[in-house]
Amino acid sequence: MSKTTSGPRVQPVRAQIQGTASFSKFMTVLQAIADEPTRLDFAKLTKILPYPRGTLYRIVTALLAEGLIAESLENGTYQLGHRLIQLASRSWETSDLRSIARDHIEALRDATGETVHLAVPSGNGMVYIDKLESPRTVRMTSRIGTRVELYSTSVGKAYLAGLPEEECRAIIEGMDLKPRTRNTITDADALYADIQKSRAQGYSYDNEENEADIRCFGGTIFDRSRRPVGAVSLSIPIYRYNKELAKAYVEKIQETVQAISDSMATIV
Repeated sequence: MSKTTSGPRVQPVRAQIQGTASFSKFMTVLQAIADEPTRLDFAKLTKILPYPRGTLYRIVTALLAEGLIAESLENGTYQLGHRLIQLASRSWETSDLRSIARDHIEALRDATGETVHLAVPSGNGMVYIDKLESPRTVRMTSRIGTRVELYSTSVGKAYLAGLPEEECRAIIEGMDLKPRTRNTITDADALYADIQKSRAQGYSYDNEENEADIRCFGGTIFDRSRRPVGAVSLSIPIYRYNKELAKAYVEKIQETVQAISDSMATIV
């Protein structure tokens, strides 16, 4: 007599993962656009992604329809869409890092009167997950959700400085160091030397390398295993910048990231 069993049937593994190949293609296209915002149009996507034009067209059309990417009317390039940024914002609102850092970056903003950013790594860049504006007249154009380069920003340099040297060097060698301003470091060896200096002195410095007339100091946030998980920056318009204040700003940045790192170390 045969034995029968009751209860839910377990679907074969093949059936369970049906559709993941298509999902992976969508994610690959999203990642490419996230890594090169406002630089890739459809023609460039076809050159860097291994999909037939018809397949890529269907993916891009679907992403546009769902608001996950947006197309520039000016030059036809793509960037992340409003819906994706809204979804990400909900995650940032509840993230441990953002919650832990909030009081500390508020104190930094209040002590200096300058704009403060909190950023986390994203692909080959950094994304701002919090921003506190300076109460003064001149304000920066950045916003929460803005993606910035590793090599031209103080948050990016701070993150690179927190990595092991070999890993940092490998990332730098794989970068396309395009100038953002006339001060941007576009030589890999020079950038690596700058990161080594940041690591030694305990803070990073953006000398109008990402945005003209803005200088920034950055500090690295570490988790309990001493891996970098984010960075804090303080941004100062050049007309308010002076060397005496800079020394005090560096000390405040270092105190801030140390306090956040100490709190991150308590998370299992």
